[in-house]
Amino acid sequence: MAAERSVHVIVNPNSANGRTGREWPAMRALLDAAFPALTVRMTTHQGEATDLVRASLLEGADVILSVGGDGTHNESVNGFFDSEGAPIRPEAVLGVLSSGTGGDFRKTLKMPKDFPGCVDFLRRAKPAPIDVGRLQCVTIDGAPVSRYFVNITSFGISGLVDHYVNRTTKVFGGKVSFLVGTVRAMFHYHNQLVRLRVDDDFDEEIRINTVAVANGQYFGGGMWFAPNADLADGLFDVVVMGDVSKKQALFSGARVYNGTHIEMPEVTVIRGRRVVADSSESVLIDMDGEQPGRLPATLEIVPSGVLVLKGEG
Repeated sequence: MAAERSVHVIVNPNSANGRTGREWPAMRALLDAAFPALTVRMTTHQGEATDLVRASLLEGADVILSVGGDGTHNESVNGFFDSEGAPIRPEAVLGVLSSGTGGDFRKTLKMPKDFPGCVDFLRRAKPAPIDVGRLQCVTIDGAPVSRYFVNITSFGISGLVDHYVNRTTKVFGGKVSFLVGTVRAMFHYHNQLVRLRVDDDFDEEIRINTVAVANGQYFGGGMWFAPNADLADGLFDVVVMGDVSKKQALFSGARVYNGTHIEMPEVTVIRGRRVVADSSESVLIDMDGEQPGRLPATLEIVPSGVLVLKGEG
């Protein structure tokens, strides 16, 4: 990446259970060495990264580096669009530096796990277009919501997992946090009846454990839930885990980490550009590790919606 470009860094100091804030001086030193003349902005509350990215882009930033977890990266992606959904600076580029609970988007980008490795990766990376998903749903109270995402939006048990993960300590890291949250959710969740439509090819009322509308491949702290998803093919991979029992869900745990769950008879994968889901029940939504609301929901792909710094392949 050309060093002379204007680089703005958006940092969530509370990510990784506060470790990002504690280690920020060392992180800053690594970034300064790789990208001279940085502009740094720290978030102080949830949702602020979106506003900070918008402000940076309006000031002419060429590159936005998002430092935090998948929720922070999600907020940063939303900052690339104005309140009407128009791109603010289409030529601007997003880079992600994972320092949070999940780190799932980093895995799809094939970035190193350690922060110094991520910095070196971004220093050598080239801008490339990837697709963006647009979600329209309602809050728990029924107010309309419209948001963008780059990784995975899902609904079913995953929304309940978010409820538990985001209300407990994350001191043991993302994989443990999501694993504990998943086990807790299994004992409280009942499979829900959902009408699911994907383009004009699929329209069924089905009982689901989880439906993942995937742009990226990983969610839930390392689950390889959509192993064939492609960030730049103009399509979602819609992975439907159907009416599995609690025992089946528990014993399929290892399979969702190695991607072989898609071979199960209870799992269906559908590819499409538009997904519509509705239910008479309160079905919670997970979007990049956060909980924006519940069904009904419409999800649409935005081909080549944003430029990201990524490696080859």
